[in-house]
Amino acid sequence: MTDIKRRSLLAGIAALGTGACAKIAGSETGQDLFDTAEDWHRAAQRTLAGRQRLAPEYAPEDRSPTFKGNGSLTVDTPQYRSELANGFANWRLSVSGLVEVPLSLSMEQLRALPQRTQITRHDCVEGWSAIGEWTGPQLSTLLDQAKVQPQANFIVFRCADTLYGRDYYESVDMIDAYHPQTIVAHLMNGKAIPEKNGAPLRMRIERQLGYKHAKYLTGVEAVASLDDIGDGKGGFWEDIGNYQWYAGI
Repeated sequence: MTDIKRRSLLAGIAALGTGACAKIAGSETGQDLFDTAEDWHRAAQRTLAGRQRLAPEYAPEDRSPTFKGNGSLTVDTPQYRSELANGFANWRLSVSGLVEVPLSLSMEQLRALPQRTQITRHDCVEGWSAIGEWTGPQLSTLLDQAKVQPQANFIVFRCADTLYGRDYYESVDMIDAYHPQTIVAHLMNGKAIPEKNGAPLRMRIERQLGYKHAKYLTGVEAVASLDDIGDGKGGFWEDIGNYQWYAGI
């Protein structure tokens, strides 16, 4: 099976599975089934693809003419509006939690790090896809600089936006955090990321569905457990019962 067909198949399974799980998530039995299916999905995806195998990458001519914004299309706060007008000159990204050297990085500092550019396909759980070019430092570079402590099991992504009165956040385990295609993107198709697509920073986690690619990124936090983050499910959509935590494709 080709990589593209495998990604399409697993994306379809994930979309079907999350819709079904949303209907039964209110019961204890339903949640047990939900957790079991998610564990199977994670194990199956990593068996099929391998822990470090790359998602397909494309040529510049394959880039989509438009790249849809989804979820939050802006951050409706005076601080964000001020930053947007100022070209995000004062935007900072923190690296905190279970690290030996906490970081607070400016956009200039992030641009000065070694950069990775990748042209990949974004697969949304809602059924649409688009191909875009993304540039930014690998998340592993930041984690290595901060010297993540051994007891860290997850990386939580903190965001400036809110939906339905809740702060948006997401998380991945250390395997996806250190994957070479997991980057903190600041360029899209060679230009600053547009507002609707998560300016000035968004995560690109190319082996997972689009809702894992947190936008308007303000912080990266290393934690031992997700239990005390939000409602303990590992992400905004996961907490409200819509999607499963592991969204590998």
